[in-house]
Amino acid sequence: MVLTAWATLAVLGVYFWTAMVAGVARVKYKVAAPSMDGPLPFLSAQRVHANTLEQMPLVLVPLWLCGHFLGDRWAAAGGLLWCVGRILYALGYYRDPSKRELGFVVGMVACGALVAGSATGLLLQ
Repeated sequence: MVLTAWATLAVLGVYFWTAMVAGVARVKYKVAAPSMDGPLPFLSAQRVHANTLEQMPLVLVPLWLCGHFLGDRWAAAGGLLWCVGRILYALGYYRDPSKRELGFVVGMVACGALVAGSATGLLLQ
């Protein structure tokens, strides 16, 4: 499960990156905590970070289930695809919130594949 562990670290790295971007935006646009209102670039950074946090259970749980029941390589591939999707989502959202769809779809496909892989691996037991 070494590859699954590396994919998990990549997932956490993407989450950390979105947190840092949101934190920098909070300072840059002088949005004092706990306020969640500010200019569009701050709101976009904050929303990307929050949405990434919301996605964490949808990727981490099936990532490890898939790794255990179907295989390390399948799980790691799904986890890395999710990372690519989240990065595309974030970069699109930072430019223009309407440009987030491709990344969102890629991330959801990755989560769906991990869930399907988990179920397949369980059925093969």
